[in-house]
Amino acid sequence: MRIGLYPGTFDPITLGHIDIIRRGAMLVDRLVIGVAINRDKGPLFSLEERVAMIEAECAVLSKETGTEIVPHPFENLLIDCAHEVGAQVIVRGLRAVADFEYEFQMVGMNRAMDSSVETVFLMAEAKHQAIASKLVKEIARLDGDVSKFVTPYVRDQLLAKLGKS
Repeated sequence: MRIGLYPGTFDPITLGHIDIIRRGAMLVDRLVIGVAINRDKGPLFSLEERVAMIEAECAVLSKETGTEIVPHPFENLLIDCAHEVGAQVIVRGLRAVADFEYEFQMVGMNRAMDSSVETVFLMAEAKHQAIASKLVKEIARLDGDVSKFVTPYVRDQLLAKLGKS
């Protein structure tokens, strides 16, 4: 069984993330969504809330793709998380050149720790390249419309979290 790991904070999960998940699921038999705890980032949503949103969105994607897609919280090194879930491949999404520079360094470090785990980059669809969770939260805080960037379910969760529903 080919297992992939798509890591991120997913605070919240966006249409860009969903695009990468959908396409990443086509490459593996099981796709684990590594939900980074990362307390330093100070996420808006709790770990439990982020996992619940991922479960809701990925249930649909699992049916669409025929691939098992499951969330897995982690707080350790990405390569250690890959070992925990049995992943042979790490899936990463790229939006811009700046993403590539950071990701290139990460791949080098991960390969130094374990060269048997491969990293695959998927370019975000053009319509999703500008989407970033940080910007989505800012738009919502300032009463902007985020419906072009997240699903209706996530939009409702975001507005409720910000006391705007």
